[in-house]
Amino acid sequence: MEKSIFKKVLDRNTIKRPIFLNSIKAFLVGGTICLFAQGILWFFKDLLNIEKDKAISLMYIVIVGITSLLTGIGIFDKIGQFSGAGTIIPITGFANSMTSSALESKSEGIILGIMSNMFKLAGAVIVAGVLSAFIVGNVIYLFR
Repeated sequence: MEKSIFKKVLDRNTIKRPIFLNSIKAFLVGGTICLFAQGILWFFKDLLNIEKDKAISLMYIVIVGITSLLTGIGIFDKIGQFSGAGTIIPITGFANSMTSSALESKSEGIILGIMSNMFKLAGAVIVAGVLSAFIVGNVIYLFR
């Protein structure tokens, strides 16, 4: 008897998440970010005639700069709240998290606040990248 009452109360109070709508939002926002980045790449590569490798590097710099600027003025967080996972494209998500951690700790000073908190986050990402590259490289080497 108690289980059925508990189940009814739980069903009434469970938040219904619109998974399909959230997926569409994430797809559209993530796709728009990628389309914007591709447009920047085409601008550098085709219109300014910069070679491909340098154009890609410049595109990354522009995307990170725009993401950091939008995070600083509070717009990127609103985009993230709207789209959910759509803003976790690796370069924009990392730029957002680095800028957010820097802004949150600026009252502690430049060295002990901003730099140390930014590198706490970056350190974990770098270690994960190096470790996964080591493992994948060894697996590829062993099975070739």
